[in-house]
Amino acid sequence: MSSLRIAQVRATTVAMPLEAPLRHSNGAHWGYFVRTIVEVEATNGLVGLGEMGGGGQSAEQAILALQPYLVGHDPANLEALRFMIANPTASLYNNRTQLLAAIEFACLDLLGQDTGLPVHDLLGGQVREEVEFASYLFYRYPGRDGTGEVRTIDQLVDEARRLKEQHGFRVHKLKAGVFDTDFELEGYRALAEAFPDDRFRYDPNGALSTEDSIRFAHAIEDLPNDYLEDPVYSLTGMRRVRENTRVPLATNTVVVNFEQLAANVLNPAVDVILLDTTFWGGIRPCIRAGGICEAFSLGVAVHSSGELGIQLATMLHLGAVLPNLTFAADAHYHHLLDDVVVGGLRPYTDGKMAVPTEPGLGVQLDRDKVAQYAELYRELGPYPYDRDPSRPDWYPLLPNSSFADHTDDQLPPALADLYARWP
Repeated sequence: MSSLRIAQVRATTVAMPLEAPLRHSNGAHWGYFVRTIVEVEATNGLVGLGEMGGGGQSAEQAILALQPYLVGHDPANLEALRFMIANPTASLYNNRTQLLAAIEFACLDLLGQDTGLPVHDLLGGQVREEVEFASYLFYRYPGRDGTGEVRTIDQLVDEARRLKEQHGFRVHKLKAGVFDTDFELEGYRALAEAFPDDRFRYDPNGALSTEDSIRFAHAIEDLPNDYLEDPVYSLTGMRRVRENTRVPLATNTVVVNFEQLAANVLNPAVDVILLDTTFWGGIRPCIRAGGICEAFSLGVAVHSSGELGIQLATMLHLGAVLPNLTFAADAHYHHLLDDVVVGGLRPYTDGKMAVPTEPGLGVQLDRDKVAQYAELYRELGPYPYDRDPSRPDWYPLLPNSSFADHTDDQLPPALADLYARWP
């Protein structure tokens, strides 16, 4: 038991601009990410940092509502905190997994600062000093300056080349399910032809039917694939695809907790589990899940849920301690224009990032940046993640049969309106 005690909790929602709006199978990120920064202050004045997706008044109030659970609590007593905040039956009524993750990040940060140790040393010690990342390619609308569009196959290949030259990526993940599957297949094969020494991943976010998933898998079996990620949404559908292809399957949607992981071990449907420090409720649950994957020879990768520098640090510490991390991690990070941590955007070198060695998570808030992007959120407000700016009345079915038109080169009026009021 440590001598630290939690004194108070604070939450601030920010809007972080992106190079360009990112399209996905359910809609888009409309030119910025909305994230909530969490600060847990201890009685000795130390402040631990956390982060979660989404934001606004409801997210801030949800964090502040945890104060009665947290004030006076020892941040080292994380197992008790897990059940206090996210008891699996109680939290059926108030899903708190992501809230727990943000608090766990901050508590580990506090413990590291108090002991002078980086978080990875608190979690067993690092087995690697840097973590490799994939390029994470998106189809994109034009940004506010009119650049950044990725819609055609040539634009897709050019974007992969830009990211490779700028950051050194050797693995390329295409976020897909936006356009017709045959068109996306042509683009995916064009990527593999353009970069014959690299590896590739395709992720349509479960938008395809099982039959189309099998057809797509057969069409890429000759390529240097890491895996085919969530082509269909369901364990049974993934199992059918797995039984009909030689391409490994990965998921971050149908195995995101220990019950689903157990089901996948008993009746395999997925070969690679993408661990997300937010979705699984913290860094520590991801390490536990990684150990189960190691025992049953399942592959492990690190998932990205739209991180700023705080959650990125959690991903790096996780990557540092997982011995069976054999795949490059995902990150949206290189799509950001700025960050809220001191020093700004953390750099890639040869497609990799160095693991922080400073005490705790190894990041500090840039208070001016937090204020700047909190004000931007107040100006812009939230955006509908599950809506497409070019098709305001559309929403996808699963499997989806109504894809966007890849020949449409017009800026959606909804984005034009957003850009016009962007300060």
